Amino acid sequence: MDWRERARQLKAETYALYLAYRDPRVPWYARLWAALVVGYAFSPIDLIPDVIPVLGYLDDLILVPLGILLARRMIPPEVMAECRERAREVIAQGRPVNRVAAAVIVVIWLLVAAWVILLGIRMFS
Repeated sequence: MDWRERARQLKAETYALYLAYRDPRVPWYARLWAALVVGYAFSPIDLIPDVIPVLGYLDDLILVPLGILLARRMIPPEVMAECRERAREVIAQGRPVNRVAAAVIVVIWLLVAAWVILLGIRMFS
């Protein structure tokens, strides 16, 4: 299996995780973890910027798959199987877009950045 196919599988699994997070049969702690993983995976802002050689892709290659693996272990297998099937159907129809979720992710990153800046100002003043 080549890298492009693995990347497609990772995107499909991330979207299935997004669907699972919204399922009421999933325990609250699994929903919380899945929301964090999906939010980070789909976020336009990375913990380590991709422009940094080698390190920039470590979060995409290690953190996201590990987060997905942990989330899958918390979600009931039957729910995950249903969500994978729905994800395949949605992806086959075209790329899923959720502009509201993207806006929420950007707002969260901006709030975190503002909080870090305020902490920095307080520490150095």
